[in-house]
Amino acid sequence: MMTPSPSDRVPELAESLNDLDRAVHLAIIALGSSLGDREGYLRLAVTSLPGVQAMSQVFETDPVGGPNGQDTYLNMVVTLETSLDPYALLRRCRSIEGEALRQRVVHWGPRTLDIDVLFYDDIRIDDPHLTIPHPRYAERRFVLAPLAEVAPERCPTGWDETLPPDGVYPRGPLSLTGSSGGSSAVDRS
Repeated sequence: MMTPSPSDRVPELAESLNDLDRAVHLAIIALGSSLGDREGYLRLAVTSLPGVQAMSQVFETDPVGGPNGQDTYLNMVVTLETSLDPYALLRRCRSIEGEALRQRVVHWGPRTLDIDVLFYDDIRIDDPHLTIPHPRYAERRFVLAPLAEVAPERCPTGWDETLPPDGVYPRGPLSLTGSSGGSSAVDRS
């Protein structure tokens, strides 16, 4: 029996890669905004991300880390189904941040839009460009409160009792039909 040469295997390899490309993956994404039309930037992210399946309500949160004097943030978490691989999803997130004119000037500083990949299926990645699960998600109530609404199984046991309760205020669901330009898109009832 002859061993197939690499060129004989090209169609087989291409078919396998196409199957991976068609696979649907579950990703969990954290969104935050502290500058400008915060609701509008969250809406941009939700409507631009592929395959959004669930959204937490919006939480208004005190800034954590970074320079003093920052305004409060709006934060939420979404789950999505995607055929993008983790790196392509990260590139898509960065592209959406670019559409929101995000500037990376001050570490943990104010921003129009921050999009973080918290989870991607059950894989772990640790490299300079992408870390999954997100390295600090379990330390941040502003991530865990909305995460508990859409994927409570991803929250560490007892987080609600161990993390300080300050600075995270539920504000209701994000309206996807609201207009940009300053009017409130968050149902505050």
